[in-house]
Amino acid sequence: QVQLVESGGGLVQAGGSLRLSCAASGRTFSIGNIGWFRQASGKGREFVASITWSGGRTRYADSVTGRFTISRDNAENMIYLQMNSLKPEDTAVYYCAARGTTAALYDIWGQGTQVTVSS
Repeated sequence: QVQLVESGGGLVQAGGSLRLSCAASGRTFSIGNIGWFRQASGKGREFVASITWSGGRTRYADSVTGRFTISRDNAENMIYLQMNSLKPEDTAVYYCAARGTTAALYDIWGQGTQVTVSS
């Protein structure tokens, strides 16, 4: 099994930056993709970005393209989400999630970290 722990959330003013971290442990060799998702209060969970564990291919939601960057450090089993030019609408709980190499869905989730962007 894989375990994920997020950190790095906090309060930031609009236009500011934050870097979220996700520490993976356990059977990390079984990871195919790592994704970042977010859920704002009263809304559903939405996709933010993803990266393949082996090749580093990335994908982003339109709403964050050009502002957020996902990266990974396989040696340290860490995944990062660099968030720049933050907007109040980026306020949410951010989760990292893992999907196995042959899985269709993200089925392993961290506990989440709160990001609040003030206007």
